[in-house]
Amino acid sequence: MAHYKLQKKEFHQGKKKLWLYSFIQFPLVWMVLGAIVIILADSQLSSLVGGSKGFESIGLAIVECAVAVILYLLTMKCLANRRVSELALKSAIPEVAFGVLIGLIFISISTLIIFLLDGYSFKWLSASVSSVLLPAIATALGAAFVEELLFRGIAFQAIESMIGRWTALAVTSLFFGIAHLGNPGATIWSAVAIVIQAGVLLGSAFLWRRSLWFVIGIHFAWNAIEELLGIPVSGHPSTGLFSAEVTGPFILTGGDFGIEASVVPVIISLLLAIPMLILAKTNKKQS
Repeated sequence: MAHYKLQKKEFHQGKKKLWLYSFIQFPLVWMVLGAIVIILADSQLSSLVGGSKGFESIGLAIVECAVAVILYLLTMKCLANRRVSELALKSAIPEVAFGVLIGLIFISISTLIIFLLDGYSFKWLSASVSSVLLPAIATALGAAFVEELLFRGIAFQAIESMIGRWTALAVTSLFFGIAHLGNPGATIWSAVAIVIQAGVLLGSAFLWRRSLWFVIGIHFAWNAIEELLGIPVSGHPSTGLFSAEVTGPFILTGGDFGIEASVVPVIISLLLAIPMLILAKTNKKQS
């Protein structure tokens, strides 16, 4: 009788463990849990990066990115029980380099068009290059890693596993725009613009390459160049190598919110995203 009771107890404990394991593996659950731990960790580290200068800022940014990646890997492997091919080390350097190139093309063409249409004027600042360049790189690095791990990494793949990749693209793009509504100077238009030029472009890039390294590269180059040019980054003022003065209308320049609220990068992003989406349709890689 005692042996029977012990077996029954072990059976019920096994059922509870199985239920808990199944619950945690449900996409919405591991998505929320993973996002929470990454956000909490980043909230502590990003403030240190923002308050540092020079090589210290780069070192802290690398720590911030490493912590975010480790938490992402733990979420995917331990909670979601998924492969993490999107962060394959063998493809990291070429994918990041390709992403940086796309990001440079995107932000450079957008800025040049606005400049030629008398939307911006730039003035070189006599500041120390190291005191400006390194903190700008550090800030852009942290934002690119954390935001892409959260949106194109955790959220996109969780939603995709439930209701498909095209719905995942739409939902994550929408929430990426909503997430920026709390930024200084944000408007409904700026949120819509970010939905298209950031959400759709970066989501399309991930669908095409199935590499977080690629979208991190785009995101990093985008933010870093904005910062160095002195253009506000999603409402946050930049201290760059130049000071950027807005001399054109809001719809062209984005005003104090920055180039993300300009119609120009919205159009350029669609010209980049559409070919990516076409190529993504024939993409054989799966998450």
